[in-house]
Amino acid sequence: MDRIRKTAPLVILFILVVAGASYAQQVTKIAIVNSQKAFETSLEGKRALTQLQDKDTKIKADIQKMDDSIRLLENRMNTGRLTMTNEALIALQADIDKKTTDRKRYEEDATRDAQQLSANLIQKIRVEMVSIIEALAKEKGLELVLDTATSGVVTASPTIDITDEVVKRYDASKVTAPATPPVKK
Repeated sequence: MDRIRKTAPLVILFILVVAGASYAQQVTKIAIVNSQKAFETSLEGKRALTQLQDKDTKIKADIQKMDDSIRLLENRMNTGRLTMTNEALIALQADIDKKTTDRKRYEEDATRDAQQLSANLIQKIRVEMVSIIEALAKEKGLELVLDTATSGVVTASPTIDITDEVVKRYDASKVTAPATPPVKK
């Protein structure tokens, strides 16, 4: 009985050591991807960025036209203040107020629409890229893929970076896929 009590802990310790050694020999396959770089360098990402920049340029041009129109009315009011009737000045001020309100509403609506378009385009590309990343991870037997743009990875070996492969496969999937209609501005 004493012999069993003395050898039982040694047997258990031996089993734990063997199990721990075999567990330690398993290698976890990890890869990283930079989602921001993948978005910016993919063909669809470049198209989305161009579309967003075009929308932003149009909004800025429209606001500039509205500002010019308001400035013109303000100048007319300032120069004609001494010669205009009180009713004309009141009507001109009402016109300036209306145009200022229209400009503010347009800017708010256009900004909200641009943000919505941006979110939709980014989400669409993200979902499509995640499926590419999942397929690549399955193919390469990867157990973990970290996004360096969002995960807080400080440093990683470039040998585990699959960003370029993801972009290549994503772009290839877009070439073979049927063309999608452009998103309305």
